[in-house]
Amino acid sequence: MNRSLKRVVFGGLFFCTTLLTAVLGYRLAGWSWLDAAYMVVITVFGVGYGEVRPITTPILRVFTIAVIIAGTTSAIYIVGAFLQMVTEGEINKVLGVRRMNRDIESLRRHVIVCGFGRMGQILARQLSQSKLDFVVIDHDPERVTMAEALGYLVKFGNATEEPILMAVGIDRAKILATVLPDDAINVFITLTARELNPNLRIFARGELPSTEKKLKLAGADQVVLPASISAQRMAYMITHPVTLDFLSQDDGRQTLNELLSQVDIQVDELVVVPDSPIVGTTIGDIEIRGKGTFIVVALRRAADGATIIHPERSLELSSRDIVIVMGHRGDLPRLVQKYVANPRTRYRGAPTDALPPTQE
Repeated sequence: MNRSLKRVVFGGLFFCTTLLTAVLGYRLAGWSWLDAAYMVVITVFGVGYGEVRPITTPILRVFTIAVIIAGTTSAIYIVGAFLQMVTEGEINKVLGVRRMNRDIESLRRHVIVCGFGRMGQILARQLSQSKLDFVVIDHDPERVTMAEALGYLVKFGNATEEPILMAVGIDRAKILATVLPDDAINVFITLTARELNPNLRIFARGELPSTEKKLKLAGADQVVLPASISAQRMAYMITHPVTLDFLSQDDGRQTLNELLSQVDIQVDELVVVPDSPIVGTTIGDIEIRGKGTFIVVALRRAADGATIIHPERSLELSSRDIVIVMGHRGDLPRLVQKYVANPRTRYRGAPTDALPPTQE
């Protein structure tokens, strides 16, 4: 309970106590319950109808003065506390918006999520768990309030409008994901975002298969069709029930990487920095250097963004390529330190204490 609300509650209790005490006081003076209650009401609220009965004794007059002072003071106290609560709420709201805008302005290489429906909520939760910086855009006040309650950075507005996209730092963003259930709006957002930031990676949701081509023409790098994915999953459930049960054990909450971690195996991405000693070497070279502690399962080329599954051992590595490897947890940090990254580079998911000290 905040301070203002406590003041309102305290004032209310004091006011009610004053009224009850005043009624009992007049009752002890020999008045009827109705006369006593009527006298208290017209006295405290200053109606001025006159006294119900003549107040002739000094004690009763002092008591009436005390009722007037206590009743008026408690009423003023309640009103003041209520106004303070309202004012503080508005001030905190304004300060909260300013603080959130300041946090959004400080973002760099972040993710923009357009839409906070069911798919947007799942995406935001996963990004939050992965400790990635992101901001949500939605025009529904209830969804915006929900996102704020979860501690997410959120911008109220229409993601199709350029000022809204600029306000969330689209020129500084790394990825934009538009997951609205309307294909036409997703296409328009994709077009607008691509124009504002040509280097942005855009992931778009499409409801109809025919929309996939339109989204890619508009500039989307990847298109997700929830209906197709659901149908493929259902088909896989029918054709591979045992495998799916294995991968979906523990009520479907475990991912493949979590299952691999149980046997001390990890899949991760390693970026080949420009000054790495393995620039120009081959996939086979780094596997040999690793002495069998890991295997390369995929390679993403920096030049064109193409992903090569099961790359040939003779394939040469270039600067900024991303190598996807599978190996023991303790071996991957040593691989990063010795062959792939410079001493100040840490691969995704590795804890800070996983890297050995730098050799001077």
